[in-house]
Amino acid sequence: MAGIWIDPDVGAFRLGSGAFYNDAGVDVSDLFDPSSRISAGGSTLTLTSASDSKTIMLDTLAGTVVTLPAASGSGVRFKFVVSAVATSNSHIVKVANASDTFKGVILTLSDDSAAVLGYAAGASDDTITLNRGTTGSTIVGEWIEVEDIKANVWAVRGVTASTGTEATPFSATVS
Repeated sequence: MAGIWIDPDVGAFRLGSGAFYNDAGVDVSDLFDPSSRISAGGSTLTLTSASDSKTIMLDTLAGTVVTLPAASGSGVRFKFVVSAVATSNSHIVKVANASDTFKGVILTLSDDSAAVLGYAAGASDDTITLNRGTTGSTIVGEWIEVEDIKANVWAVRGVTASTGTEATPFSATVS
């Protein structure tokens, strides 16, 4: 027998055994299925705000290039995890346009001294490059999180591992 199931904690309801909907009639099934929050990055991926709270796997040996949506202060968040260490090219996360920038810090573990170094985004930095060496993407599990905190600004934080003479993963390449 089909029924209505209501979860007051998340403000959602379910008709029978179908999808979950919020009070505006929007499908919120992702809230109840954590596996749907993980997405393959593939070789290239352009994200939209509808992908909010997704964990994107940087998962190709030839590198993954991800483009974020334009920053507007929406609060949208994404997490990027190195799930395949690239053997050619780089894993790259970049903003959508020349007006958006990153603000924040990425920490990296040095292979030379097992020290942790920190790199802050510069005033015009709009690209994060993990180049399989000096800027990261040397081990599976490295991660970067970004959040759309205001118009033209993505807050960023993360932890990577680097080899050789470590360098900042931040640069200004979007025009």
